[in-house]
Amino acid sequence: MTCTLILTRHAKSAWDTSAPSDHARPLNNRGRHSAAAVGTWLREIGMIPDQVISSSAQRTRETCDLMELGAPAVFIERLYHASAEILFQVLREAEHNRVLILGHNPGLAAFAHSIVRHPPDHSRFDDFPTGATLIARFDIDRWADLTWSSGKVAEFTVPRELLGA
Repeated sequence: MTCTLILTRHAKSAWDTSAPSDHARPLNNRGRHSAAAVGTWLREIGMIPDQVISSSAQRTRETCDLMELGAPAVFIERLYHASAEILFQVLREAEHNRVLILGHNPGLAAFAHSIVRHPPDHSRFDDFPTGATLIARFDIDRWADLTWSSGKVAEFTVPRELLGA
């Protein structure tokens, strides 16, 4: 049996907003289109998660909604700008074998680099831009057995590739 992680950075957020805090910043138009495109791509390749674990920020909530994956989602405050170590701990507590984690850089990029054995040959993997999505498989039966550098990259994409821009 294997466990599959879908790791997605929130889509592009708006900076010219009257949001009262960074946590409350919404997506911009490009971000809304990107989130929908990532969701469509995941559905097309049959990568619907059993569970979504997301930061509680407005932009991650919107990204999750616009992806339209139909999976139950939990929004966790400690994933807001979480470190790679916190992301690792949260994933080890996941209850389903196919999990999508939705979060923020720089922790998400650091986590992506630390969780896979070999990074994908992609020019954008290092900076993990908004909307970037990694799919990695792990030869474990449950997330509690997760170890660093154990994932095998199955897919990696960025919204620009999906939107043809």
